[in-house]
Amino acid sequence: MTTATIRIQRDDATVLQNAAEGFLAAWKTGKAQEHVFSFSSPEQLFTVLTPKRWTLIEALQSLGPSTYRALATALSRDVKRVHEDTAVLIEWGLVEVNEDGRIYVPYDVIHADFDLRSVA
Repeated sequence: MTTATIRIQRDDATVLQNAAEGFLAAWKTGKAQEHVFSFSSPEQLFTVLTPKRWTLIEALQSLGPSTYRALATALSRDVKRVHEDTAVLIEWGLVEVNEDGRIYVPYDVIHADFDLRSVA
């Protein structure tokens, strides 16, 4: 099972440290590390993962590799808008394109991991 984690981390130094540690672990072991998508704020997260994009991800997980047109039909959305939303998700790495040109989600599970803390 392939899992990705979504995190909100305001501390850039921590994000870089975690990325460096993951790279070194992969380098030493030759094994892929956890897939983590870090966002600097809830605003950034919700700009990238809008409700329609989240629904798009869920639909792709259910459908499997799909064409843009088939996905748009399944979502009852315009192909152009689905293509635009998919382009953002591809840029972030949450969606990929296979060798046949079909789009898919390479993760069985996408886990959101973040804390809401008071600013003091």
